[in-house]
Amino acid sequence: MSDVGSTRAPGQHRDPVAALARPIDGTRPAAGPVAILPFDHDGFAAAVRDGGGAVGPLDGCTRGIVWLDLDGDALGEVLAAHPAVEWVQVPMAGVERFARLFEAQGSRDLPLWTSAKGSFAEPVAEHAVALTLAVLRGLPEKSRSTSWADPKTGISLYGRNVLIVGAGGIAREIMRLLAPFEVSVTIVRRTAGDVPGARRTVAASGLMEVLPDADVVILAAAATDQTAHLIGRDQLAAMKPSAALVNIARGHLIDQDALADALAGGHLVGAGLDVTTPEPLPDGHPLWSSPRIVITSHSADTPEMTEPLLAERIRANVAALVGDGAFVGIVDPVAGY
Repeated sequence: MSDVGSTRAPGQHRDPVAALARPIDGTRPAAGPVAILPFDHDGFAAAVRDGGGAVGPLDGCTRGIVWLDLDGDALGEVLAAHPAVEWVQVPMAGVERFARLFEAQGSRDLPLWTSAKGSFAEPVAEHAVALTLAVLRGLPEKSRSTSWADPKTGISLYGRNVLIVGAGGIAREIMRLLAPFEVSVTIVRRTAGDVPGARRTVAASGLMEVLPDADVVILAAAATDQTAHLIGRDQLAAMKPSAALVNIARGHLIDQDALADALAGGHLVGAGLDVTTPEPLPDGHPLWSSPRIVITSHSADTPEMTEPLLAERIRANVAALVGDGAFVGIVDPVAGY
């Protein structure tokens, strides 16, 4: 057993991006009391104190907010009434629900926004690999079978070409978990630039060029206007009939009607979706009855997995607020992630 593995408690996850944080350049948020909203949470209050900060009520002295809800409009009202707030921590990795607040802020430096991006990389990447193996091994159909199936079917992951859309913490953790399978990884990201561990990295504009070679396509990109229906009819048609598609990012990255049609027509070995549009996916939706698909109802990271990781992200960012300014998970309001 490795030294790293032996230090983990059963089921324990770590934040793989925390060590990459560096003090920010330019305008920094001022230190001051932190309010936890829109409801109290003892565990996250303890994280604020562990980071060297003070938890206080929302008032004119508040400098930081740990926002625990998905209601962007409510948060916007809080910020409008308390312009002295200079740092906001939101609880999820994907921040599309706060897009209107980012648009209103524009290029202004403050408030500084931090999210949970990267902190949930280990559990989500673990789930992505599980879905990949399930689809390649035909588990969606086999798990529904009510009689002994013959002949034997299944595709091995070893040595395959894996295309990952996204280059953040989740994508990098997926690559780490896939390393024992000796796969060849291509990364598609917003802009070109090498990603350690990837055989090839291409800009998003080159997606159609690399899709035909992929045995597995894993979506791990942020939800933005630019990534809506990133995988549509043309992209699905460009994929191998034997390819697997896995989405652990956001549902709107895939044209779900096109995916249902592709599966019904026998194209793709299968698909594994942890995310859909809308969520919850309504009963009777065509995807539920599509062949060769497994849907896991946005359970890649359970509350039991995410709560300690979010608490650690809060602690680290409060320490940055009162200390060196090395915030983790900084959101670019202009880019929207």
